[in-house]
Amino acid sequence: MILNINIVDAFTSVAFKGNSAAVLITEHNLSDELMQNIAIENNLSETAFVKPLAKNSFQIRWFSPITEIDFCGHATLAAAFTLFAQDKSLLQVVFQTLHVGELTVKRKNDGLIEMSFPNCAPKHVDHIPEDLLNGLSIKPKQVLKNQQAYFAVYEHESDVIQVVQNSNELKKLKPYDVVVTAPASKYDFISRYFWPANGGDEDPVTGSIHAGLAPFWAKQLNKDNLSAYQASQRGGELTCRISDDRVLVSGKAVQYLQGTITV
Repeated sequence: MILNINIVDAFTSVAFKGNSAAVLITEHNLSDELMQNIAIENNLSETAFVKPLAKNSFQIRWFSPITEIDFCGHATLAAAFTLFAQDKSLLQVVFQTLHVGELTVKRKNDGLIEMSFPNCAPKHVDHIPEDLLNGLSIKPKQVLKNQQAYFAVYEHESDVIQVVQNSNELKKLKPYDVVVTAPASKYDFISRYFWPANGGDEDPVTGSIHAGLAPFWAKQLNKDNLSAYQASQRGGELTCRISDDRVLVSGKAVQYLQGTITV
């Protein structure tokens, strides 16, 4: 079987930044084993598998090199970018997911792609796991949690930049990942994302976690429109807006590769 593949850098306007995702659009029903093997072979943080359902409706599933992921933002952005590039008449697509419902994605006039995510605001935790404290070189001032990750909140952006993770300790928090975050000078907030149990030591840019970060910082900063930066080695820029029970996360993307694979 020969399948088309696209690799897209998401949450960036220039190549070699942001977060790379592979996108495969196919009308074939691929087995879970095959999708996982393709994701392992790609060795990117995510591979998105997209199946057309109607003109602007698609099923989407996401696989890291380790496991299937319940919710992935940057690969959703990459998938929408690929669909918009293939059909210039498309202004909006709707992705059907297994775990987070419908995700509506719109093409904006300024080159941004806007994704509508559920509001996944984190909640305070009464007991902070020792594995979390042992897994971070700097103690956070506050810890919260949503269905995806623990949120380690710091007072200064320098703490987020300088913190060192111990992946062996953080892996014990499975199925939860860890995001570290703080207010920032150039942006409203910054973050880094560690996910050794589900994908790798550090994710370059994590769109899905901003469905939790944005409502948290919107409340802290008393504003609904926010700018964000994920301070990984590659780095990525995002804009976020709170709209009722949805979080609108936007970013740009650039094409890196178009090709075929044989499986």
